[in-house]
This record gives sequence, structure tokens and C-alpha cells, in this order.
Amino acid sequence: MQMRHASILVGLLATLGAPAMAQVCAPAGATIAYPVTKKVDQQDNYHGTTIADPYRWLEDANSAETKEWVDAQNKVTQAYLGQIPERENIRQRLTKLWNYERFSVPYKEGGRYFYTRNDGLQPQSVLYTMKTLSDTPRVLLDPNTLAADGTVALAGAAVSPDGKLLAYGTAASGSDWNEWKVRDIETGKDLADHLKWVKFSATAWTKDGKGFFYSRYDEPKEATKLADVNYFQKLYYHKVGTPQSADTLVYDRPDQKEWGFRAEVTDDGKYLLITATKGTAPKYRVFYKDLSRADSKVVALVDEFEASYDFIDNDGPVMYFATDKNAPRKRIVAIDVRKPAEANWKQVVPESKETLMGASLLNNQLVTEYLADARSMVKVFDLKGKAVREIALPGIGSVSGFNGKRKDSETFYSFTGFTNPTTIYRLDLKNGKSTVFRQPKVDFDPSQYETRQQFYTSRDGTKVPMFIVSRKGLKMDGSNPTYLYGYGGFNISLTPSFSPANLAWMEMGGVYVVANLRGGGEYGEQWHVAGTKLQKQNVFDDFIGAAEWLIANKVTSPSKLAIGGGSNGGLLVGAAMTQRPELFGAAIPQVGVMDMLRFHKFTIGWAWTSDYGSSENPDEFKALVKYSPLHNLKAGSCYPATMVTTADHDDRVVPAHSFKFAAAAQAAQAGGAPILIRIDTKAGHGAGKPTAKVIEEVADRWGFLSRALKISEPAKVAAK
Repeated sequence: MQMRHASILVGLLATLGAPAMAQVCAPAGATIAYPVTKKVDQQDNYHGTTIADPYRWLEDANSAETKEWVDAQNKVTQAYLGQIPERENIRQRLTKLWNYERFSVPYKEGGRYFYTRNDGLQPQSVLYTMKTLSDTPRVLLDPNTLAADGTVALAGAAVSPDGKLLAYGTAASGSDWNEWKVRDIETGKDLADHLKWVKFSATAWTKDGKGFFYSRYDEPKEATKLADVNYFQKLYYHKVGTPQSADTLVYDRPDQKEWGFRAEVTDDGKYLLITATKGTAPKYRVFYKDLSRADSKVVALVDEFEASYDFIDNDGPVMYFATDKNAPRKRIVAIDVRKPAEANWKQVVPESKETLMGASLLNNQLVTEYLADARSMVKVFDLKGKAVREIALPGIGSVSGFNGKRKDSETFYSFTGFTNPTTIYRLDLKNGKSTVFRQPKVDFDPSQYETRQQFYTSRDGTKVPMFIVSRKGLKMDGSNPTYLYGYGGFNISLTPSFSPANLAWMEMGGVYVVANLRGGGEYGEQWHVAGTKLQKQNVFDDFIGAAEWLIANKVTSPSKLAIGGGSNGGLLVGAAMTQRPELFGAAIPQVGVMDMLRFHKFTIGWAWTSDYGSSENPDEFKALVKYSPLHNLKAGSCYPATMVTTADHDDRVVPAHSFKFAAAAQAAQAGGAPILIRIDTKAGHGAGKPTAKVIEEVADRWGFLSRALKISEPAKVAAK
């Protein structure tokens, strides 16, 4: 979709009391000798409340002491995992499942097609180009040649309008910091251009192909670049063939350290659109610059952070946007830059009962993607808002793509479901017919599995949906090992998607469940806001409600129920396991935000205050401290088997969150269940992780759960 979402960041979660259930507190084998973690006398005063922070020293990831602690913890974790015989069988099966072709959605620029392909076990996907769909694709950029261990990933790519040049970004070891270069598409050779300190940036070429706009920060200190807070993003123009020092500053706001900027150039080349963001809230300001005049100024089109505005396309001075202004589930409006007052806006497509997720202007029509109860549907409208058709989809799943230009009569999209490997389709916009462009073959039989959607009631009476995926003929006797996954934040929707990891889990006899919690974007901005700041507890209540439904309806039982989630979902898991430890047999919080009182002091953490609030606000502090996972671990409690995961190069959610939480949980644990931390090396928040590293991490996850939940079937996967 060409509809843009400027927020690229991440977040957190939590939950309060509920009826107690039988505690899962049986000893789990021999007692583990955890590394001794020293405590320091660190106390902070928050609005008259003193809070101890005895593991503050672990925030310094560069200290020799912290590195020794990391090594010691990893040795304990690997020794524990190494004693699980099923882990190797699982790893072998995962490797076989992962060995299938994966494609991105093609797009066309300058008379060429571009898309990525992974042959199966390549560390990174490779970028290809071709002039016609019948051509043999040619390798344009292979990131696997950039680092021997596959830890340098392609972080972004933008082709010049004439199809001659490729601007591309790379990320090393999973860091959010990107470096950008320019490649001649015909020769495959890089030019001298080299841009650094780029982060959270779009790339927009000018129509003449002479240069592009991008966003960057000032150069950080080398020693602390993975932890220092990121403020004062600036928008620059880079002219191809010149050094970065000669780049032109296009727009910045020295008076607004939290503002970020995303650039887009209209297809006619006349306008530069600048979307200004503040934190992760989907509320933007929009500015524009007339590129046909060298002396033109940046002009405000929408000058308040009060709603989202996602640019679609333009008719000269008339700009089409998808917005939730006066429409929580979004609508499409036309704004004339010559008459920008809201009273002059024209509604093109009104708000629907479904949530509008994206829109493109193709074939002189609006191609729109909606979510109906977290399932994709695609509708086509004319430019007056009249419905033309609905695009038929293969089943319950998720779509993405629909890129292209206004006159294009073809486009491409992907379709995926929990048991449908991502397939790429070519859509003929003249007749609405879809044909398969690329379809992978995976070593499994999808007819053996089923997906159903279940609505349940949360603590305050809200109806919440979840997807339940399993082998057909599931026995409802409470014996099924179940992995409940959630996120619940930052307006992000969890929709059906295929994963070899989850398939392996189901082959082990497991049930995979995804809960569509408040805080996400499944039902528009009201659903999102209902899971933020002082209402964040709703997210945790929704997650706990899903667990209670699964237990009450005998899908599983507490001793067979594991919970997982990453980033903001890691916070969710940390909050759920500290609020209701007796409800779960295992917990896997991945790269989570665990210290809700200090998250805003590192890298881009300050931006999450739009969802979480801040401990610097007295009322928000009271809410945060009630669910902050780190601060709600209680000595002498019986916590479920837990494996915390993080990575040494995570500069999104710095690893100190996981370090401090794991240390505190080990000290608090009274039961026999293990509390481990798995710390990956040369890896970050998750993006760009090499395939082999992903497989190893998943094998460790399912291996850990096979022991924690006493799964009897994992040995069978080796015979698959």
C-alpha cells in the first residue's frame, strides 16, 4: 500500500488482580545455580515515593562487569538447554520447514520490476530486478556478500524514477542505525555516495533522479551509540555524487527535540510531502514544499498533532489522505493546498464499519485494504467514492502490497494465513482478477490444520477476538500445550500470518493462539487508545481473559499454557506473569520493556510515552509502577518457567530491561521452575536477523517449552 504509517517504534504492557487459581509451583528438576548478581544501594524518589533499583549497574552494557554477567548467564542457559534432548530434533525439523522460497511483493519503477527472494536458508533475502515478468531475474544486491556471518541486512531500498539508480540502506548486527549507499542498476556497481547516522527514515527521490531526501540524527558518541537517547531528527537532501557533508538541510525544528520527519515526493515530482511525528502516537502534522520553485518555503498543511494523515496521491494541488480525523476507523479525504481549511476538505470514501489500513491510487481508482475482525478485505472505489468491486481473497488471512502509480493497470500483493505460506499474486485492475505470481512449496500438509476465530469477554465486559490454530480434531480435555501470543500496543494489528516456527509448534501437538488485544489497531483509534496510558491495564486484562477462556473451555490448563510476545509484547508477558503467575506454566518475554520507570531514558524510548505515559508525570507514575514487570516481582513468589530473551545490539529496547528483570526474577523465585535469560550476540531487536540465528532461537524456545510444559510429542518431529 502507498498509505504511509510514520510510526516505526515499539512499546510495553501489564495487568492487575483477578480471581486466584491453583498455583503451578511444582519443582522442575535439579535446582539451578544462577550467577551471583550483586545489588547496589540505588534509590530514586518519584513524587515522594522511594523506589529501589539494585541492578542499575546492569544498564552499562559496555562495562567489564556487565559483560562477565552476560557470559555467566548465557553459560547457565545453554547448559540447561543442552540437556533437553528434544531440542536438536526440533532444530532439524525447523531447518527443513524453513527451507522454502520466500518472496516480497514486486514493485515497478523506471520500466523495471524489483523484488526480494530467499532460496530458503540464506541468511538474508536477495534483491532481484527484471524488465519483464518473463525475464530471468538478475541479482541486483545480495546482502549475504556484505558479511561472512550474514549479520548485515538490507534495511531499505528506493529506486530512482528513471530506474537507473538504487539507494539502499544496510543495518549491521540488528542495529537501528543504517548506512545508505547508491548503486548503478545497470552495472551493479556502487557509487561513492555513503550516508551515515540514518535511523527511522524514509527515502524519497526527486523526479529528475539527481538525489533524494532522507532523515538522520547528529553523529552519536561511538561508545554509547546503542543506548544514547535520540532527539532532533533532521530532514536532508542528498545530491548523488556529492559527500554527505554537502547535503542540504531541508527541514528541522530546533525548538522541538521530539519531532521526527518522513519525506515523500509526489509522482508528478512537484511536491515534497513532510510528515512530522511526535513519539509513536498516530497523530501527525503535514507540511509540503513546492519542488518546482527553488526558493519555495516549507508550508504547513495540517499544523496540529490531533489525527493521523497518511498520504495516498495527488491531483496537482489536491492531496488524497487517509485520516482518522472525525473517523476513528479512518476515511479518505481530498485536501486542496490552495484551500487547506478543514471546511474545504472533500470526503471521498467515508468511514466504514471495518478499519481502513491502507490505500493506493492505481488505474485511476482507489484500492483500499480493510480489517474486518483482524482479517483482511480489499475494496476498489472510483475517485468519487463509488464502490467498484471487492477483490476475492483465498480465505482468512492478511494482504499487503498494492504498490504502483496512478495509471498502472497491474499491481501485486501478498496473501498469507496461519496455514497459508505467503503467496504473491498479480492483480489485473481492469477486471479485478488475481493470478499467482510466486507460490512457495513448504514441507507440510495444510489440510491437516484449521484456524478458527473466537470472541471472549474481558474483565470489563469488552468483547475481544482471538485466533486459535491447531491440528484438526483438537481434543478439548485441557491437555493441549498452548502458546498464547499477544502485543496490544502502538496501534499495531496482529493479523493471520504464516510462520515455520508456529507450524513446528503445532506438529509437536501444540495449539497456537493470537489474541487481538486493546492497544492495537484492529478496530481503529478508539481500540488503540483504550489500551494506552492510564488505561494500559485493559491490555493485560484482555490477555489474561484469553488465558482464562482457553482454560475454562479446556483447550488447555495452567500447567500446559505458555505465553509469549516481543518488544511491547515482552512487556505484556512480564506484566501477565507478575500479576497472575499461577495462570501459566511458562513465559517467554522477548526483547521486552521491563522497567517502566526508566524506559524513556534510552535511545528512542522517550517516544513510547505517547502509549505508556511517563514516570515524570505523577498520575502516570502511579499507573506505571502498578504494572511495571521489574517492579512487581515479589520475593518468595512462585513464577512459571521463564526464558527471557534479548540481544547485545538491541538499540530499540536496550538489553538492560531484560538484564534487570532476569536478575530480579531469579532472586525472587521461590518455586523450582527455571528463570533463564538467553542473550544473543551480533543481533538486535529482531529485524534483519540471519535465518540460522532465527532457527536457533526458535529451537531453544520450543525446546524450553517442551520441558516446561512436559510435552510428549517433540521427538516425533525429527521423523517428519
